[in-house]
Amino acid sequence: MDKVKNTCSWPGGDKLMQRYHDREWGVPLYEDSKIFEFLVLESMQAGLSWRTILYKRENFKKAFEKFDYKKIAKFNKKDVEKLLKNVGIIRNRLKIEAVINNAKRFMEVQKEFGSFSNYMWKFVDNRPILGKRKTLKSVPSVTVEAENLTRDLKNRGFKFMGATVVYAHMQAVGMVNDHIIDCFRYKELKLPT
Repeated sequence: MDKVKNTCSWPGGDKLMQRYHDREWGVPLYEDSKIFEFLVLESMQAGLSWRTILYKRENFKKAFEKFDYKKIAKFNKKDVEKLLKNVGIIRNRLKIEAVINNAKRFMEVQKEFGSFSNYMWKFVDNRPILGKRKTLKSVPSVTVEAENLTRDLKNRGFKFMGATVVYAHMQAVGMVNDHIIDCFRYKELKLPT
């Protein structure tokens, strides 16, 4: 008989959410194209549930050129109008325009730092922070590191990147390991100190 693994409770029995938790959430990412995908998804999530975004992820991928920031940066008003008619995504003009804006800012950061990954990871001294959370309630919605990254992103012209959105991004891309400590993924993702 298989032993039941301890896991974070936030997937709530939803199979897609659990698969995301088990395979992606909190895994350190260094590939710019994947990092940009998460920036898009997190900015689209603002004010909504992650479940909503996760179930529309494939639609976002199609609508936003497989999250190719070089292509997205060239989107124009006609592209925005087309996206606003796409029932498979979040049809919020400000969020859609933010994705296009952020693609341009993303490439500016790449030019300055060699990669967005180099830039982003410096906010956590280039290694994941171990959250050491005992319960879901002890997981913060914002940290000092998230506030610092948010401030810098805003100064660089990024949109829809509030501190809560940025911290969710940091969790998703493994800049912080916020799996609860008795979750099997916390142990799998924990780096030696």
